[in-house]
Amino acid sequence: TVVGSIFGGAPTEIYGRKKVLFWVGMLFSLSAIGSAVAQDPYVFSFFRFIGGVGIGVSSVAAPTYISEISTPATRGRLGAMYQFNIVLGILIAFLSNYFFEGVGGDNDWRWMLGIMAVPSIIYTLMVTRIPESPRWLIARKKDDSAAVAVMKKLGVQNPEEELAAVSKSLQHETLSGKQGFFSAKYSKIIWLAFMVAFFNQWSGINFILYYAPEILERAGLASKESLLNSIAIGGTNLIFTFVGLYFIDRVGRRKLLLIGSFGYIISLGMVAYAFYASAGAGFLLFSLLLFI
Repeated sequence: TVVGSIFGGAPTEIYGRKKVLFWVGMLFSLSAIGSAVAQDPYVFSFFRFIGGVGIGVSSVAAPTYISEISTPATRGRLGAMYQFNIVLGILIAFLSNYFFEGVGGDNDWRWMLGIMAVPSIIYTLMVTRIPESPRWLIARKKDDSAAVAVMKKLGVQNPEEELAAVSKSLQHETLSGKQGFFSAKYSKIIWLAFMVAFFNQWSGINFILYYAPEILERAGLASKESLLNSIAIGGTNLIFTFVGLYFIDRVGRRKLLLIGSFGYIISLGMVAYAFYASAGAGFLLFSLLLFI
């Protein structure tokens, strides 16, 4: 995933957001099918790696595309929908795993992974119908008429005025680029963005989401029960994403970051204690839900 996110920016700039998003879908589809039919750990790991690259590239291309097709009236909602659909997808994955438990006996994991090909293929086909980013068309193709046509399709009220604003923004980017992205002028902003994202991931959110069934099974739940309780984790994640989106403009970003950070410390401490003191699956599940 890190590899994809580091190297995903260049093709997104060179070939366009639409083409890259299409090939992301191809990587997802290939990864799902390859992982499901893999006959040894090395082939399995290779196809999982391909899927990880796709996720990394999409984490660059998708938000870029969304920001560039949004209008002032839809920007907030589209940004929120991106995050909403991530947590909705996680919940659907937990539900899918639960229903595929036992299907195919010892090979049920192949069904759990292979089913991902269905949404991946649907996504890939749907991407062929989306318009290219108007900003990319202006910046790379110098095709103002095509950009205006896309803006009209997206519901931009005054496409010519928006075209002028984008062109002015691109000129500013060109002038700013001469100073260098990692210049002292931007260092504080870059470090803030990097450290918040880094510690958010390092706190262990993905460890909880990816390995929830395994964690609950080691706490004493049966395999089927652990998959069922994983759905509760996915549902809590979805509900409190809504809560976060509701409060972000009312309470403020910094205050929510502080509340969330102390919540991390307390809940992860409780997760550790649950295993250390053998506090039971109920206490562990409560700790996990509090963390989420």
